[in-house]
Amino acid sequence: MNGFAGLLLSVLVINNVTVISPTRQMRHVSVLIRDGKIAQNRAHTVRSPLVGRPAPPFRLVPVGGGTPISLESLHGKPAVINFWATWCVPCFQEHGALVASARFLPDVQFLGIVYEDEEGKTDEFLRERGTSYPSLMDKDGRTAIAYGVFGVPETFFIDPEGRIVEKFVGPLDRGTILSLVAQARGGGR
Repeated sequence: MNGFAGLLLSVLVINNVTVISPTRQMRHVSVLIRDGKIAQNRAHTVRSPLVGRPAPPFRLVPVGGGTPISLESLHGKPAVINFWATWCVPCFQEHGALVASARFLPDVQFLGIVYEDEEGKTDEFLRERGTSYPSLMDKDGRTAIAYGVFGVPETFFIDPEGRIVEKFVGPLDRGTILSLVAQARGGGR
């Protein structure tokens, strides 16, 4: 039996390009097939229909409890909203860059939103690896749905007025974070 037996995939075909997106069971595997051949999977910005529009509102409780944090509370400063999970290998890879960037950019609000994961595992991950910004539990998945998230990591860069400036799919590095934050500071101009 091969390693893909019993796994669930989302498949989307547009202009002869097949995108196979993992479900929770497949976790960190993603494949892009172009004209019947496997193409390299790379992180990239995505022209989401949400770009240029107000970010969907949310009010979520931080991992470990506490006062809920809302999108509205971020108004007036740029924000980086990263959807992630402990079972996601690219999320693990980008975690250090996000933590370091949040420390380096105190005028930018970083938030993690936990995608299809357990709070206990998330809390343990953050205790072991450290963090410099809140991670919020999206227990019913409504926030991920509102943002059009179909896998992790996915990161949204929001300007001080609350508009989405950019969506980035895949693991981030510090240079990309700094570049996209600069766009968010300028309102995407």
